[in-house]
Amino acid sequence: MALSNEQYESIIKKYERTSDYNRIVSQTRREEVYHKISGFQELEASVGTISAASARSMLEGDDNALPKLRRKLAEIADTRKRLLIEHGFPSDYLEPIYSCPACRDTGYVAAADGLKEKCRCFRQQEISILYAQSNIQDTIAKENFSTLSYEYYQKDDLRHFETAVELCHKFIQAFHQDYHNLFFYGTVGTGKSFLSGCIAKELLEQGSSVIYFSAAGLFELLARYSFDVRNKESLYGLYEDLYGCDLLIIDDLGTEITNSFVTSQLFSCLNERHLRKKSSLISTNISLEELRDRYSDRIFSRITSSFILCKLTGPDIRILKKRLSGSKAMQSGT
Repeated sequence: MALSNEQYESIIKKYERTSDYNRIVSQTRREEVYHKISGFQELEASVGTISAASARSMLEGDDNALPKLRRKLAEIADTRKRLLIEHGFPSDYLEPIYSCPACRDTGYVAAADGLKEKCRCFRQQEISILYAQSNIQDTIAKENFSTLSYEYYQKDDLRHFETAVELCHKFIQAFHQDYHNLFFYGTVGTGKSFLSGCIAKELLEQGSSVIYFSAAGLFELLARYSFDVRNKESLYGLYEDLYGCDLLIIDDLGTEITNSFVTSQLFSCLNERHLRKKSSLISTNISLEELRDRYSDRIFSRITSSFILCKLTGPDIRILKKRLSGSKAMQSGT
């Protein structure tokens, strides 16, 4: 799938707005420093004067001009940092500000062949538009590690949940160094989707591309494109996104209508991502026995051999929360 011209322009304009805002912040910081640190502006201006003088010396054949210039510039840089720190500013306070340091808020980075390619941050914006990921964006704004609570778990259920949380943190920390997959399974409402959202939020903030689908939504979209010859180009683009994004999240596996098409598509997706060493995260309410019976042996083997399995148990947290809130409401009413 590809962006329309309007969608592409909207992303580029967003980068322009971000760059303009960061330039204003940088300029405001510089004016603040000039106002508070006497002689700082003149110190910065001296860089241009010294550089011009050194250039003339080099043209006149002075072989020592470049080493001298480097020493002077290093001394000025050290003096700048010292003055900033002495007056209560961070040493990097006047460094350029970028929301995405990788592309410097342009949306593009240098590729291995010397050409330009889309930055991770551009790809995530593209993904969010193409797959209408507002649901996951809305969810992770409310459900993330900052809102995580252990109060609804007890005994073995608590131990399982604590283990799962620790696993999530390790998965995030090692995400860019090691290839791992996660499979959350267990009873309904025990925090599987919540933890998936926690991981998604952290990796999105790190600049990774994350695609989130409910199982039903994913296979419905694949079927729509697969059985309509007019959508072959869109199907190819969808496959490239599913196979190539940094993390693919398939939520509620087992809620879709399972048939040979679904089984084939699921295996192809998991296998291709495994070959590319791209991480996947699956959550499901079905047991491992049901997974084996419902899907092919190849899928069961792929998941049990290349995914870290994590079981969550306990009562349905959503129902428990409603009961507790209702009980509190009754108590306050009396």
